[in-house]
Amino acid sequence: MLSLKYSNFELEAGIDEAGRGCLAGPVVAAAVILPLDFQEEKLNDSKKLTHKDRLLLREIILQKAISWQIGVVDAPRIDEINILQATFEAMHRAIDGLSVKPIFLAIDGNRFRSHAIPSATIIKGDGKFANIAAASILAKTFRDEIMEELHLEDNRYAWNENKGYPTLAHKEAIALHGLTKYHRRSFRWQKNITLFD
Repeated sequence: MLSLKYSNFELEAGIDEAGRGCLAGPVVAAAVILPLDFQEEKLNDSKKLTHKDRLLLREIILQKAISWQIGVVDAPRIDEINILQATFEAMHRAIDGLSVKPIFLAIDGNRFRSHAIPSATIIKGDGKFANIAAASILAKTFRDEIMEELHLEDNRYAWNENKGYPTLAHKEAIALHGLTKYHRRSFRWQKNITLFD
């Protein structure tokens, strides 16, 4: 079972993101404060879970968390400020949207734009601490649902399956149909592809 949190502070928020490496769609971050008595054996890094388990765990997290919030930054904003800064912005939006203010932030990864609240970055933190794992599950599942909604709007790119990641089929669809307003045009290999609205 994962450790609950990184620090000794009761109100520690775990922070993680989903969608940094995608060619289309937003980057989504989640912030989660879990109670000290939270226990769930299945909780883990979202990438190590089945889709069914992620959805089951999401419901448990939403019911039991002291506070949780999602931060979303869309493709045009990603193009404007770059994906790294957009990831930090999504994280800050999630943190600032929490209904209960945390005392400490535990961030998955090794980079973060400093916040007024003290923080630490933890490499592979989503596989070590429950609150970061919970954030990874919320970020992943909410982003997947956004991509499924975008697929209903435009089904040429199979976003319901690839979620905007650079699969061969997704790249071939871009080559055939061009880019949409949901694609990140600043990503280097996409710059020469004509925008298709």
